[in-house]
Amino acid sequence: MKKLILSISAVFLAGSAWAQSDISLSRQDGAYAQDSRTTAVRSSSGLCWHTGSWTTQAAVAGCDGPLTPPVNSPEKPAVVIPAPVTAPVVAASASAPKRCDFSITLQNDESFDFNQYALKTAAKQRIDKDLIGKIAQCAKLDIIIVTGHTDLIGNQQYNQKLSEKRADAVASYLTSRGVKAMIDTMGMGKTQQIKACDEHLPTKQLQACLAPNRRVVIEVKGLQK
Repeated sequence: MKKLILSISAVFLAGSAWAQSDISLSRQDGAYAQDSRTTAVRSSSGLCWHTGSWTTQAAVAGCDGPLTPPVNSPEKPAVVIPAPVTAPVVAASASAPKRCDFSITLQNDESFDFNQYALKTAAKQRIDKDLIGKIAQCAKLDIIIVTGHTDLIGNQQYNQKLSEKRADAVASYLTSRGVKAMIDTMGMGKTQQIKACDEHLPTKQLQACLAPNRRVVIEVKGLQK
């Protein structure tokens, strides 16, 4: 399985008005993809990869380009000099390539049993149906980001490891199905619960109630054919 490794040294984009540099995030910040150093994962254009939980309110400065337009300081009116007459320039007709970006979520116990990281048959069938087929429509894959999640039962350290193993299990299955793209895996532990339950419920009922939190989100970034 291929892990995404980003260079620590700064890379400057030619003609760009802002410089790309490492942006450190906290483990609890689930809006952006992170590497093992909790540094934001960037695309080749310098923008940070979003996760499924990204919102405009969660935007981090430096991750999504300039956040606000620059404010011009007052200046004296410039003397307008008529421009020389030149032949009209025909604008390029080529349009920007269409993106092949999508995501799927392996939810509930379709994916994993309680306290387990082995990928269940139903989850494999879902990947084959809803992801492998769509990937075939992409001309180029930039990256696939796999994020594992657990429920809130147990301590954070244990759940962090379990969520990473769940992401790794999905990535391994993608590789076994012939996916050649760069695959980045990460675990969020129990930091991003999508369903709250009464923690005083009997054990079996609590486990069943928390099932939606045991999930893996697969995000595909690429260009369409």
